[in-house]
Amino acid sequence: MHHLAILKKEYKLLDLILKRKKTIESRWYQTRRTPYNNIKPGDTVFFKESGQPVSAKATVSKVLQFNLKQTKAKDIVKKYGKHIGINYSKKQEKNYCILIFLKNPKSITPFNINKKGYGLMSAWITVNNIKELF
Repeated sequence: MHHLAILKKEYKLLDLILKRKKTIESRWYQTRRTPYNNIKPGDTVFFKESGQPVSAKATVSKVLQFNLKQTKAKDIVKKYGKHIGINYSKKQEKNYCILIFLKNPKSITPFNINKKGYGLMSAWITVNNIKELF
């Protein structure tokens, strides 16, 4: 399975991923949505910054999912925060968290995608093959 993670350019997270300083991609949601229950070790995550072409990829090595009604967001951030690149204050009101552990991040030849049909504001897209987004 292939995944496309869209990152906010101003946070400069893609640079941290490529330098292996950010080894966990996290997604925090009010409701369960992709990639929750749709990602597993061995999958490939492609990365793009908002307004830019896809320019990197990494392999998923591990996935942890949390229902924050049962697990405290503060505990997750305390344990994994330095590998995620976030702070607790922005995650207090979310109900679900998914931590995606990354390995072998690398730059790739940039390419553009077509998000039509996936929602213009989508921050994560799951497809069988990334070529579906060409």
